Amino acid sequence: MNIAEIREDFSFLDDWEDKYRYVIELGKKLPDLPDAERTELNKVRGCVSQVWLSTRQDGNRLHFEGDSDALIVRGLVAILLAIYQDRTPKEILATDAREIFGELGLKDHLTPQRSNGFVSMVDRIQSDAMAALAA
Repeated sequence: MNIAEIREDFSFLDDWEDKYRYVIELGKKLPDLPDAERTELNKVRGCVSQVWLSTRQDGNRLHFEGDSDALIVRGLVAILLAIYQDRTPKEILATDAREIFGELGLKDHLTPQRSNGFVSMVDRIQSDAMAALAA
């Protein structure tokens, strides 16, 4: 699923409860992260829930895998992957996920802890993109 499809689906949902359920469904559809990727190196700091993000470079594009032990956070990971998956480091750095989350109405409905965790996930993805540019 890509971010355009997620935006379209969100446009049909009127209340926050429906959007919340949809985010959880996105998380349920996220492929399981292999146990070998659940390492300290892949753990995202700053999240209350356990979150792992694995990044690998495929040519000039970055491929991400992610997971969380919390359903709603797993859904947020799925949305971030829809935004950033298989894009170039320059495209990743030029894309503001915070703005997209605001457009989807998620920013206003996340707890402060989840908002901080979201920012930590975005920072991690952008940091990986900067490292790929520097390599």
